[in-house]
Amino acid sequence: MVQQLRQTRRPRVAVTFGDPAGIGPELIAKVLSNRQNLEKADIFVLGDRSELQSAIQAADGVEVPVADKAGPQGVQVLDDGTAPSYETVLSEVSKEAGERCFHQLRRGLDLAKAGDIDAIVFAPLNKTSLHLAGMTEEDELRWFAKQLNYTGTTSEINIAGPLWTGRVTSHVGLEKVAGMINKESTLKAIELLHQLRWESGIESPRLGVCALNPHNGENGNFGRQEIDSIAPAVKAARAKGINVEGPFPCDTIFLKRDKYDGIVTMYHDQGQIALKLLSFVGGVTVQGGLPVVISTPAHGTAFDIVGKNIASPVSTQCAFDVAVQMATRRLEKQLSSKSVGYAECLEIGKASLEKVLPHTTTTEVPSCC
Repeated sequence: MVQQLRQTRRPRVAVTFGDPAGIGPELIAKVLSNRQNLEKADIFVLGDRSELQSAIQAADGVEVPVADKAGPQGVQVLDDGTAPSYETVLSEVSKEAGERCFHQLRRGLDLAKAGDIDAIVFAPLNKTSLHLAGMTEEDELRWFAKQLNYTGTTSEINIAGPLWTGRVTSHVGLEKVAGMINKESTLKAIELLHQLRWESGIESPRLGVCALNPHNGENGNFGRQEIDSIAPAVKAARAKGINVEGPFPCDTIFLKRDKYDGIVTMYHDQGQIALKLLSFVGGVTVQGGLPVVISTPAHGTAFDIVGKNIASPVSTQCAFDVAVQMATRRLEKQLSSKSVGYAECLEIGKASLEKVLPHTTTTEVPSCC
């Protein structure tokens, strides 16, 4: 199998059913039944054939083309015969469901580390089941990083249509957020989102940055993070060639979202509330910063609608499309000596910023409320 995988120049995407007790299997079956996806990538299903059949039944008997070799004719099922070892009950959290998720995700990571796939798309997971199965990390992203022994900058990237958001802090209590906002952490978040937007196909991404405090800090009256940390990080990013502006008051920045390809927020709900109001259906989460492209729909396991065949596959399809797009970009860079790399992108951006954009980065907007 390894040899056949390396011969192709199409993106190679592994998909998992996610939590077997949730709507993940139904969603994956619906996405795999879309023959247009076979034209986009070679697809490998991490699961037993019995699980695929159950998923097809959950999706009202959709047709999923299966082939001995992944390609335009069908998906390849990487059946390792382990499904009977994990007994799960629909719509219930369990240690077994979490263990099944980890088993398939580890298989995907092993394939990625061996160079046999370019991306992983996983259906929704249930954090309670994952913790019952032994996960001690705060979220899946940190678990992935640990499995890959990766210590670089990572962040969940959330997507709603053309708008991507990154964040400086993530799954931590609000009482800890202010102390985690500094120039270095903000700069890393800006750099990561910029690179990922470039990988998604945008040659010169435009970013905006949120303030932390009300009224953009009101010149330090409501906090100094904007003055001492966020604005200096924006200035440093611009010096590196990143087209970024801010900080802007967080209650208005999303009103000007059409100006930006990405927005860096300071904490989880600052961006998530806005994104889910703008586009709950179709939302995607990318496990940003990891050496392998990993994406998932930005919703949960929806135990309340399991077995009803009413789960929308839109977000899962979008997650697949994002993974293909990013994997293609990375593959083009690997295979073509003529393609412009990210470092060249920054140099071009630096020259453009020096000629066109103003050097003022801190924006104070008077507010009355």
